[in-house]
Amino acid sequence: MEKELSCQLKERLKDLDAGQCLLRIYSYPAKTVQEKLFPLGDFKDTKLLLEHYDLYPGMGITFAWCLGHKFAFHHSHKPSVLKIDHCNLGRIGWNMENGQSLYVGKGDLAVHCRDACKESRTEITFPLGYYEGITVSIDLDVLKTTLPSPLNETELPEGLLFHKFCTSQEIFSFPANKRVEHIFSELYHLPQEMKFPYLKLKCQELLLFLYMEDPSQGKAADPYYSDQVEIIRSVHSLLTQNLTKRFTIEELSKKYLINSSALKSIFKSVYGLPIASYMKEYRIQQAAAMLRCSQESISSIALSVGYESPSKFTNAFKSVTGILPTDYRKQYQGENHRKETRI
Repeated sequence: MEKELSCQLKERLKDLDAGQCLLRIYSYPAKTVQEKLFPLGDFKDTKLLLEHYDLYPGMGITFAWCLGHKFAFHHSHKPSVLKIDHCNLGRIGWNMENGQSLYVGKGDLAVHCRDACKESRTEITFPLGYYEGITVSIDLDVLKTTLPSPLNETELPEGLLFHKFCTSQEIFSFPANKRVEHIFSELYHLPQEMKFPYLKLKCQELLLFLYMEDPSQGKAADPYYSDQVEIIRSVHSLLTQNLTKRFTIEELSKKYLINSSALKSIFKSVYGLPIASYMKEYRIQQAAAMLRCSQESISSIALSVGYESPSKFTNAFKSVTGILPTDYRKQYQGENHRKETRI
């Protein structure tokens, strides 16, 4: 399923050049759209598409689709602005004002006030190289005087959301669960003509969820200090650039001067899987690309991604993809042949 979604993401961004961001701003009830295209500066390998909808005074929602590993943006601090981020595909991480970094994955919800992020320039990272998600922004100062109807009939306590989420510089994270899925899952598949009314209803539902939710009960993805995360990124680079080598946890711990328990827990937090599981999937992904794009023998491909035994490679490939490497190659080549025939 994740692979299919990733392919859909590539299709959505196919008309964007690397290093570009396209921002679409939709207005209602005029039903107009403005488009702004701008460069991403140092992040020349990143493609980013943003679609923003202003729903109520002080409340808006932005859909984001990204291919790449990071980008940065400038913003002004406003303690009353609450941000709610939902990750639908990939993983996303923030550098926070207190020197820590936090990562969430598919289905997770992160809630924080804007001043929890680094002042003026926030760097967003996507460890898996792709991302689809939603950000809801709520100005709680505006919300106090213009609560959307029919919520203004519910006698919700004034200032409760600010007290819950904005009195510290923490990012509160709620792991994927049915309540969060119920609010967000349908938003990614709405027809354009239904988006405004549906998004308005869902944002009211989200507000009620936040009023009822106890942040202390949210099992946050543990924040780590940013210098620890940089070490883990270096570990990741070493592992993915040397697929023919098999490093032990002890070797990595000594090389990067990091406790082995911290190494394992931070790697899983950033990349979503334990090191061994992540590298197994990464090796098979690289092998799959070679099966699609080359005529190398399967034993040669196996060696190039760190499997000396073809049988172990075949078993690993099937466990990840559900299909044998020989059948995978035939299937892909068959699809290419059918496309060429249609052309």
